Amino acid sequence: MKKIAVIGGGAAGFFAAIACAEACPECRVTIFERGKSVLEKVRISGGGRCNVTHACFDARELVRFYPRGSRELLGPFMQFGPQHTVDWFESRGVQLKTEADGRMFPVTDDSATIVECLMASARQAGVEVRTSTRVERFSPLTGGSWEVTVAGTQNPLHFDKLLIASGSNPAIWELLRQLEHTIIEPVASLFTFNTKDVRLRELAGVSVPQASVQITDSELSAEGPLLVTHWGLSGPGILRLSAWGARDLHGMDYRFPLEISWLDKTESKNAKTSLQALKTEWAKKMVAANAPFGLPVRLWQRLTEAVTLPENLRWADLNKVQMEAIIQQLTATRFHIAGKSTFKEEFVTAGGVSLKEIDFKRFVSKLFPNLYFAGEALDIDAITGGFNFQAAWTGGWIAGRAMAGE
Repeated sequence: MKKIAVIGGGAAGFFAAIACAEACPECRVTIFERGKSVLEKVRISGGGRCNVTHACFDARELVRFYPRGSRELLGPFMQFGPQHTVDWFESRGVQLKTEADGRMFPVTDDSATIVECLMASARQAGVEVRTSTRVERFSPLTGGSWEVTVAGTQNPLHFDKLLIASGSNPAIWELLRQLEHTIIEPVASLFTFNTKDVRLRELAGVSVPQASVQITDSELSAEGPLLVTHWGLSGPGILRLSAWGARDLHGMDYRFPLEISWLDKTESKNAKTSLQALKTEWAKKMVAANAPFGLPVRLWQRLTEAVTLPENLRWADLNKVQMEAIIQQLTATRFHIAGKSTFKEEFVTAGGVSLKEIDFKRFVSKLFPNLYFAGEALDIDAITGGFNFQAAWTGGWIAGRAMAGE
């Protein structure tokens, strides 16, 4: 009987444990979770709905959403990608639906559906789950097995194989360092931007469906919906930029100039022509009271205030200088960002075990034959949209099957 230890009771750990136990019924699989409950991130993700995966079924296309890990994940995604995830959950009675932006959720719109499915699958496969159990040490033994010491106990436990699925856990990373695994220093990813710019005052909740954001004088840019918050700027466009720029923005101490186009690419390109047409079409209307491009009126009013247009100025009376100033505000508004805020629903770090030290055919360490990894313990992360969970399911499934001997 093979004994398997899984450190971490999150998405990757559970998926690996289930995959292993189902492929090898004689294996004894134990999950060690330091917290009081398991699958907490699954429970809170997507506003409590759980963004399970993304409807991107071409592996070559899928890897483009991973700032770190894209090259390494191509092969694994061909083995177990989003379609496999959909099939896996549907075979267990959980139907998924696809929303307009490609995100996939359970049809119940309740993350408890996913949590209960994983818990039930683990129980049925005979996986033992130990909560409030912190692993203090793990050491390789002669022959390739592992000795695991749990806090509060004197006698170490012995396992044939060990999987690390502990997410962004500094204590576990330190133990891996002691085993001479390289840990890429973690920095925040998927965070929102703080700014106290007066143009955004009292606009919390205002959003635009498609914007472009760029760090001034850099190649860092992103597109997507943008949301004004009490502390600054959020939404998928900002979160994508934070993911792709995670290390650069950390180096800037999260203080940098940001340029925003509040329009989609086509609108931005044709802004001048469109506004010129409005001078005729809306000739007698007040500029400040009539927002073009479907922009929220409150946002438009703040942008026009920023260029000090007279309140009663009509569209017909816009002069060339005023027109250029408005175009500048619409397509290249500049803000000073002075800090970040954690995006709690999908807190992700960039960093972890160096990908150079992992064999991605089995998600196994190149340093130790029976040491496996899955999830965010590795230096892999993605933008929002279900991509981080997909990496967890993929790594968990492949590592689990590999530990089972398949």
